[in-house]
Amino acid sequence: MKIVIMRHGEAETFANSDAERALTSFGRSASRDVAQRCRQQGMSQFDKVLVSPYLRAQQTWQELEDIFDAKDVVECEDITPYGDSATVADYLQALIELEKPESVLLVSHLPLVGYLTADLVVDIVPPMFPTSGMICIDYDVQNQRGEVLWNLKP
Repeated sequence: MKIVIMRHGEAETFANSDAERALTSFGRSASRDVAQRCRQQGMSQFDKVLVSPYLRAQQTWQELEDIFDAKDVVECEDITPYGDSATVADYLQALIELEKPESVLLVSHLPLVGYLTADLVVDIVPPMFPTSGMICIDYDVQNQRGEVLWNLKP
């Protein structure tokens, strides 16, 4: 199965709170560009999409939702910037075993996206995701280990 992890697009520096930081116009366009290139890699449909409740992640998904066909989109409180990657990896494993999706997309934040990638792919240093960065992991559910297929940057 495929797990695609994306960091939200570029966001404004200041807001009333970190959760309320909105995307910049560059963040919106870069996210769309990366999503189009994801489609060119053969990923156009997701059985499950998990999106952080933070505004910049929600807005990133809004830019992507007309590019991808998503069967089920869920706001996920666990994938905020300081979510626990091991907990999210366990959640993903349970979701995969229960729902048996062929593809999952997560729209989240640093540092979680890097640590989660390292939890899913054996012997990899947590990668530094640029804003709008996206990585695709071919995940072996039975062995609970993945391999990076591709990595897109704006």
